[in-house]
Amino acid sequence: MESIDTELAAQIRSDIILGMYVRRERLSEAQLSETHSVSRTPVRLALRMLEHEGLIRRSKGRGYYVNAPTVKDILQAVAVRGHLESLAARLMSQSPGRHNVMPDLEVAIDEIDRLINVGKMDDASLRMMQAQNAAFHKTILEGCGNDYVGFTCSRISHLPMLEVGAMMFDRQVLSTADGIARSLFRLKLGNSQHKVIFEAIQSGDPVRAEGVMREHSNTMVEYIKVFEKRDEELTIKDLIGYSGISVIPAKNGSAPYDEVT
Repeated sequence: MESIDTELAAQIRSDIILGMYVRRERLSEAQLSETHSVSRTPVRLALRMLEHEGLIRRSKGRGYYVNAPTVKDILQAVAVRGHLESLAARLMSQSPGRHNVMPDLEVAIDEIDRLINVGKMDDASLRMMQAQNAAFHKTILEGCGNDYVGFTCSRISHLPMLEVGAMMFDRQVLSTADGIARSLFRLKLGNSQHKVIFEAIQSGDPVRAEGVMREHSNTMVEYIKVFEKRDEELTIKDLIGYSGISVIPAKNGSAPYDEVT
């Protein structure tokens, strides 16, 4: 069971990301305490968490103000995550102990293939794919031999679409049989990249492992750009609405679901 301050931080985080507060709006401890029916102590602890995440800033003598992320911020953060995951793939391909965790990567790939072959794109199926996608990416981050790579990824994982292994999809596309077929094809392409990354790491080819992972990670950027073309004034709230992703990461650590990235 999560503490009151952690749950409160999650709720305020969601409100900030969904645009319930305007950028640079001042946050009142007293108002938050009254709104959420808690004492000021958990409010202060929650605000410190959010300050650490960069979602709010402290102004000397004036308390905290909102520093809500923009779509540009998300794109920049996704690019950073892509570089980190590419580095992790390169390092893992050079790690003498990589063969100990290769079976974990293979299980994730096989399970994604199985789910794709079932041909369902309902919430349950997408969440199972997401879990396996997250397992694939986390295995590489944790097995690369450099703890700072995973640690740095974790510093931005509170943002939408930035949880390790996060996936995206277009709910408008999934509303038709043809759209579902195209989405399944994209999932196959994504998992094909997983297989190439797997082979490169297994054979000890750092250049190929890094290059394919970079291309693979760029899928998220391209998807966001598709939504931007649909709406020139795209906001984080709009992006979440189009993709249907969750704002608050699941308690088990798995990310919201969508097409494989």
